[in-house]
Amino acid sequence: MRPSNRAPDELRAVSLEPDISKHAEGSCLARFGDTHVLCTASVIERVPPFLRNSGKGWVTAEYGMLPRSTGSRTDREAARGRQTGRTQEIQRLIGRSLRAVTRLEAFGERQITVDCDVIQADGGTRTAAITGAWVALHQAFAHMQRVGTIEAIPLSDQVAAVSCGLWHGTPVLDLDYAEDSMAEADANFVFTGSGGIVEVQGTAEADPFSREQLDAMIELARQGITVLASLQRKALGL
Repeated sequence: MRPSNRAPDELRAVSLEPDISKHAEGSCLARFGDTHVLCTASVIERVPPFLRNSGKGWVTAEYGMLPRSTGSRTDREAARGRQTGRTQEIQRLIGRSLRAVTRLEAFGERQITVDCDVIQADGGTRTAAITGAWVALHQAFAHMQRVGTIEAIPLSDQVAAVSCGLWHGTPVLDLDYAEDSMAEADANFVFTGSGGIVEVQGTAEADPFSREQLDAMIELARQGITVLASLQRKALGL
């Protein structure tokens, strides 16, 4: 039995609440159980230097955990003077995931920055961030369309993410912290709404896992992301 008493193929209670920020062009509060991530998308009328005069836009992300998002307070990374390697890796993952479904040539030389701030952490913060970030990004593009900056929303597909792992040898979906900290293997899967694979991150925490176990986790992830994609569409009224 999982610590959460969920079935192996059962997601945590998930909610995606759009329009959570008064000022941002797009926003979403993503809740995966007790993991809560605030995602805000900001439209900036310029691109990084490497894209100047290219006619292309850019989508990037920043990620951070608030000091009491975990059981004990951690210093803000700004106070330390540098980001951790973990933070840099996660925000690059979020940015790659969003760009995988964005037509960068379709919204001019503008940058959209999606900030993903972890309010409360209980495992799976990066997967919740990616799932909520796509909702915020869609809203930002919809805002640009409403004000006449672009004619159509330049997204080719949805993108969402979920974790899977091995709990006492059984493949399970959407690990919370109690499971993630004790799992024999854990993996993060980023898929498009149509089932395309954007990224897979997987690690054996003890003994190596088998191809059959990996295939089982991939199938669980596909099932979970089908549900998440449906929740994304519902949140946006699509």
